[in-house]
Amino acid sequence: MKQIFKASALALALATTVNMSVVSYAQAADQQKIEERKKRKSQVLSQSVGRKVAKAFELYSADQIDEAIALLLEVDASKPFDAAYISRFLGNMYAGQEGKGKLAIKHLKKAVAPDLLNFTEHAQSVRLLADLHSQEKQYKEAIKAYYDWMNFTGKEDEKVYIRIANAHYELKELSKVIGPADKAIKLQTKPNETPYVLKMASFYERKKYNEAVKVVEMLVKLFPEDKRWWPQLGQFYLLIEDYQKALSTMELAYKQGHLDKESHIKVLSQLYATNSIPYKAAVLQEKFMNNGDSALIKRTKQSVSTLANSWHAAKETRKAAHYYGEAAKFDNDAELYRKQGSLLNESERYAEAIPVFEKALKHGSKKRGRIYLSMAEAYFYQEKYKEAHEAIKNAMKDPSTKRTARSWASYIKDTAKRKGQSI
Repeated sequence: MKQIFKASALALALATTVNMSVVSYAQAADQQKIEERKKRKSQVLSQSVGRKVAKAFELYSADQIDEAIALLLEVDASKPFDAAYISRFLGNMYAGQEGKGKLAIKHLKKAVAPDLLNFTEHAQSVRLLADLHSQEKQYKEAIKAYYDWMNFTGKEDEKVYIRIANAHYELKELSKVIGPADKAIKLQTKPNETPYVLKMASFYERKKYNEAVKVVEMLVKLFPEDKRWWPQLGQFYLLIEDYQKALSTMELAYKQGHLDKESHIKVLSQLYATNSIPYKAAVLQEKFMNNGDSALIKRTKQSVSTLANSWHAAKETRKAAHYYGEAAKFDNDAELYRKQGSLLNESERYAEAIPVFEKALKHGSKKRGRIYLSMAEAYFYQEKYKEAHEAIKNAMKDPSTKRTARSWASYIKDTAKRKGQSI
């Protein structure tokens, strides 16, 4: 039979919340009745039905499934046990066929309803019925059938509790996921991440981030070699605004080689910035952007301008200017050109700054007064006083820079006169 259970994609830790409606079915089940069922004398098929069942089994064993099914469907089983046995046989065969899950359910329900099969056959049929309900996304029926199996057998099973938890998750009964997931964890003899993942999903979707963090912490502890959980934990620490733990977790994950996605590197870079370590943020971004075709961070306007901001925050003005210029070229962003020009001025690269400021003006900057002031400064320090004076006159036309520009104008004139230059 094809796989009927798929773990939920979300991932994360050991919370203490337990749905108290989930009781220990092994304890609650009537053990005396269970023992009586086990000792109950098995019934036998009537002679005529038995022969047809034997023939059907031969066909089944020879992989002639359709022929076996056709033969059993023709059987007129008047005795209740004969009918239950044939229904079980049909249900088992339909369960192994693609797209025949609902037919299998129909026959297995008929098989278990009268409770005439022997203990093992009945238990197996109820368990298969539960699995089929789950496969067919009939989750309410699946939950009931799984509990019916536990009541009938007096057993508890890790996988059964996982499937119950998953069924509640699929039904969006998120608070009901925790109880059976915790039961599954308690029954584990070997760590299995699935119930933890279901708990994480339940807490996350209910915005119980602190509880979700505890689940991921446990996943990291139990499965330290699984690289998925380290960045997940770091990002969950971000959700609860524990930036120190987020940074230390992501740094450790990085050193262990667990960060292999663009989003992971961006989160670590963001954390460096948040924790006032812009230099490391910039180095990390640059490393993963400058690897050519194998670069993990794609070279987009956003990523390049973010790198420029990081170098700017780290006071690496030359590098910041370079990347502001690169980012500006994507769509001739006037503001990024202005930032590049300002940093070129700050780096005393005045001759390089002028054409950059001109690009900012050409492409429609709304901060024209500030740009003309910066251009005047760049010309002034190149001792191009005439050009500086022309730029400062333009700056005076902008109300936001008019006052500053006037003081500059006098200073430029006085300096030019002292240097013997006419403006």
